[in-house]
Amino acid sequence: MASGAKGLLIDVPDASVMNTKIQFRAGMRYAKRPEVYEIAHVVEHLAFGANAKYSSEQAFESDFTKNGAYHNAWTSDFSVCYESECADFEWDRIMELQRIAITSPKFNDEELQSEKGNVKAELTGYMNEYCRLLWPKLQQMLGEDVPSLQERIKTIPNIELKDIREHYRRTHTAHNMRFIIAGNLRHRKRQITRMLNNWELKPGERFEIPYDELHDSNPVLIRRKDASNITFAFSWVVPRKLTPPEVYAMNCLNHILTGTMSSRILGQARKNGLVYGMGSDINNTWHNASWDFDGEVNAESAEKLFDLIRKEIAKVLKGEIKDEDIEAAKSYATGRYQMGAQTVNQISDYYADGYFTNGTLERYDRTPGLIRGINKETIVRLAQDFIESNIHGLATVSSVEKALVNELDERLKFSETQPGA
Repeated sequence: MASGAKGLLIDVPDASVMNTKIQFRAGMRYAKRPEVYEIAHVVEHLAFGANAKYSSEQAFESDFTKNGAYHNAWTSDFSVCYESECADFEWDRIMELQRIAITSPKFNDEELQSEKGNVKAELTGYMNEYCRLLWPKLQQMLGEDVPSLQERIKTIPNIELKDIREHYRRTHTAHNMRFIIAGNLRHRKRQITRMLNNWELKPGERFEIPYDELHDSNPVLIRRKDASNITFAFSWVVPRKLTPPEVYAMNCLNHILTGTMSSRILGQARKNGLVYGMGSDINNTWHNASWDFDGEVNAESAEKLFDLIRKEIAKVLKGEIKDEDIEAAKSYATGRYQMGAQTVNQISDYYADGYFTNGTLERYDRTPGLIRGINKETIVRLAQDFIESNIHGLATVSSVEKALVNELDERLKFSETQPGA
């Protein structure tokens, strides 16, 4: 685009709604200094407050939602993203309101103090959600330059109005903006492009994703006296970005291991009464990819569960995967693919993670080919790559003794010469 912004326009013929996502690399990692780390989160909360046309958040909200339209925003380490969905008949009105909100905020101290309180309440609430405690701690353990939840909360009082304005000016620029707009775009693409080009944003720059040197970590226990179970999360990391075929291969493996009640880890664990629920996933980012597991287990069952996890991963490392299991996982993925485009939002979400995070664009209609291309050799090679990378960490929340957590971590270690032994 002439403005320097880039994005995707996705035509969904005859769609009755329009879905819009506007993303900036403006998350917490782009704070000017560590003492105001949570600033991006506060900026996000202020996004729909007073602006050039509306004197307050309430006035803006009333007009925005009068025909049922929806809006929200979210913040991550790297992103601030503004989302909306509206009826097709008012798409241009809603896009204009988005322009007003994003390009002409009137930050004021009254709203700042309110939203600082709201952000603090939100994060304090997360302190009671053990999974929310685990993942920042695990990131920190492995070498990512991120604070814990407690440390994030402590930065909120340091944020002043001048910091808000500085962060907004530096990050909310045309070259730093990416968008995905999905809906009935027939005869509208030129109008949409023209509208976006008229957004009054300074040129700026597209920020680089910060690079962290990751390393292996000792296990960590976050002690909570009232946590009788063990809530756990562990990861293996490879210091590179996976290709789309590799992501699909690992998704297939995760389905085989933890995807259903008949899977090799979760299925057996449920059958033997070891765990109510656990899962695994792939997180693919600009500089690295992580193979993540999490769940909650009774202390008396923890060692048996981790023995099972190790045994099943060891089989994978040896290539002991049945062809019928791979075909079943591919069939499941094909079904999920066909179910994954039922709404405009689902279609938009499919593109959002790869496009906003890695700048990658994998067309939805190419998915069946990626699924068909999954094979055992790729799965085994990738599993070996993760295990042999020597970048691993385990974090837990519980009232148990640290010795038990150390023992669980030992059960996740594999011999370098015989990784499946």
